[in-house]
Amino acid sequence: MHLSEGVLHTPTLIVGYLVASIGVSIGLRRLESQRLPLVALFSAVFFIASTIHIPVGVGSVHLILNGLAGLLLGWAVFPAFLIALVLQILFFSFGGFAVLGINLCIMALPALAFHYMCRTFLGTHLNRAKQFGIGAGAGIIGVGGAGVLAAIILAADGGKQYTDLIALLWLSHIPVFILDSIISFDIIATLTKMLPHGLGSLK
Repeated sequence: MHLSEGVLHTPTLIVGYLVASIGVSIGLRRLESQRLPLVALFSAVFFIASTIHIPVGVGSVHLILNGLAGLLLGWAVFPAFLIALVLQILFFSFGGFAVLGINLCIMALPALAFHYMCRTFLGTHLNRAKQFGIGAGAGIIGVGGAGVLAAIILAADGGKQYTDLIALLWLSHIPVFILDSIISFDIIATLTKMLPHGLGSLK
């Protein structure tokens, strides 16, 4: 759900960079060396998932998997997504450096919110119902939260002129909600089999 360059005004871009800088700073300070492989893994997963990129108005449609990444990474999701977004700009011209801060906030803030909503489950055994609930939540909160945040930013910056684009962006992401939830559920179910006493070791 990248926003394109040339859409937002300078004050909005500055706020995006300030918030993103705070998130990256906290994420780096809390990042422990033993968790670097997990952070690198999710950075790569986010990068690859987002390469199937379909432009829609001033944004784009693609897999995100930010809810799942946020669940397991916490604040480290900011530096993880930052690396992936920079590489996407350099290799594929997705988004742009001007909107890098805004796009990072759109992806990472809902992921962080989902982490705090569900982190207590990581240290417990997850039955099938919990696995499904967390998987669905990862898609709904992750993708849905990114959609809400993008809509708020566009509405605050452009007013009514972006109403139709916001509606289009939301409608186009309905399949992403579903697919993101299914993939997140499958990954959580697999991890639960590998770590039957809980996913707390990944925190």
